[in-house]
Amino acid sequence: MNRQIENARIKRADVSELQSTEFSRILLIKPSALGDVIHTIPVLVKLRARYPSARIDWLITPENADIVRCHPALSNVVLFARRDFSKRGRRWRATVAFRDLLKQIRRAKYDLIVDMHGQMRSAFFTLISGAGVRIGFDRPIKRELTVSAEHDLKNVPNHGWRGAREGSWVAYTHRIPIPTLDVHAIDRYLWVAPLLGLDNNPPDLTIYLSPETIRNVERLLERHGVPASKPLIVLVPGTIWETKHWTIEGFAGVARQFLREGFAVALAGTKRDQERCRQIAAAARGVCDLSGKTTPAELAALIRRAEVAVTNDSGSMHVAASLGKPMVSVFGPTNPVHIGPYERPESVVRIDLPCSPCNYRRLSQCPFDHACMKQVTSEMVVERVRKIAMAK
Repeated sequence: MNRQIENARIKRADVSELQSTEFSRILLIKPSALGDVIHTIPVLVKLRARYPSARIDWLITPENADIVRCHPALSNVVLFARRDFSKRGRRWRATVAFRDLLKQIRRAKYDLIVDMHGQMRSAFFTLISGAGVRIGFDRPIKRELTVSAEHDLKNVPNHGWRGAREGSWVAYTHRIPIPTLDVHAIDRYLWVAPLLGLDNNPPDLTIYLSPETIRNVERLLERHGVPASKPLIVLVPGTIWETKHWTIEGFAGVARQFLREGFAVALAGTKRDQERCRQIAAAARGVCDLSGKTTPAELAALIRRAEVAVTNDSGSMHVAASLGKPMVSVFGPTNPVHIGPYERPESVVRIDLPCSPCNYRRLSQCPFDHACMKQVTSEMVVERVRKIAMAK
């Protein structure tokens, strides 16, 4: 008992010293998917408020860098081109670039690393930095019953985030405690705040886009016959998990309805989403298919231009939420309380089934013929769009 009391005293003293330290060179690590990057923006904002004169850099992938590059709280982006390792003919170049990246991180002489990624590769960057203070999430905790205010999701999830992974926690000098798993990702990331003495103001998710990015999207729409005066609905039907995809007919039904009402309707997404967008365009004549034609930052500018966005559970959903746009997202296998549009439960359309959320990624894992998504109709989504748009 005496040893436990003494350990608690040491821990409190350590945190108190951490809160009072004025760090001058900070690296924020979150190189992953678009939605995860947006979830991390509030951490950046609070770091800048706490350390107004510090150099604050963000280790990020090139494809998502323009989402944060213009943020006034950020000093620099540090690019990690992880996709190059999977491209034939570029692996040697990627290896050389990776070596140069490690040198760049080492030369920067960061005194604080905040690793929001929590995997082996981010832990490696954390260690190679030589920073004296390295913060990341604690090791995984036991899964628990999910009982959330927004939805009656009384289940124990079989998959999903539980803490730092792949032993990455051994790289940290200070670990972020994990009191519960039943919390939104943004609130979870902000658990770093007590360690560093960050403010408790509401999270700021604002995305700052360059004027060039906005102009690029305006020109793209004009080339596809959508003038600036035309009201626009953006549909983003793609996402990485097979099970997160709402149906082709569902999106097509929404498109047809808004086309009849005089809106321009644009389909957006990556090259990976082009086949789905092609099928939707074939079922809803008159839509503007922009899939594969925008960067993540240009996607944000496109959603910014729209009256409403309709998405799956995807990065585009978080973009719309961060821009404050009216939006509706269809959920099935994932938990909207944990990764839905932040503090906007009214934007979620889902069917209350005992098997949902399951967090299965592949359709072959689902024993119920993807009922959670197939039972959501275009009429349900259109009705929700009207309700949300009227409330604005």
